[in-house]
Amino acid sequence: MEQAHIRQAGCVEIGGRALLIEGAPGSGKTSLALMLIDRGARLIGDDGVTLSVRNGELWAAPPPNTAGMMEIRNIGFVSLPTTQAPVALLIQAQDNAPRFVEAVGKTDISGIPVPTIAFDIRGEAAAIRAEYALQMHGVPFP
Repeated sequence: MEQAHIRQAGCVEIGGRALLIEGAPGSGKTSLALMLIDRGARLIGDDGVTLSVRNGELWAAPPPNTAGMMEIRNIGFVSLPTTQAPVALLIQAQDNAPRFVEAVGKTDISGIPVPTIAFDIRGEAAAIRAEYALQMHGVPFP
């Protein structure tokens, strides 16, 4: 197993797969994660996630110093249960994300190619769209 490292990203687990959420500060990463958690996802990390390679798969786990803590803008910190899971998809918050995904990109993280898409995380249906993105473009795990 490779040495774990912290990556600045939000991360939730949906159906046994981790969805990494990256973007600029204030772009809505935590809001999207919170919407997904409200729909049944589980928190892995808010604004930080521990990544490591296990048996050829990239795994996401809670960061040791902030495990279970989520900062909800205008509210404060809340404590939530956490989990860990293999990373299936990276969505990158972009206001100008293309309307259609013509080809899924790849981001190399610790030698593992992670499917990556530009994603507009604004709007009421963002959580539903993120679930579809994971279903359609994420790495399938047994």
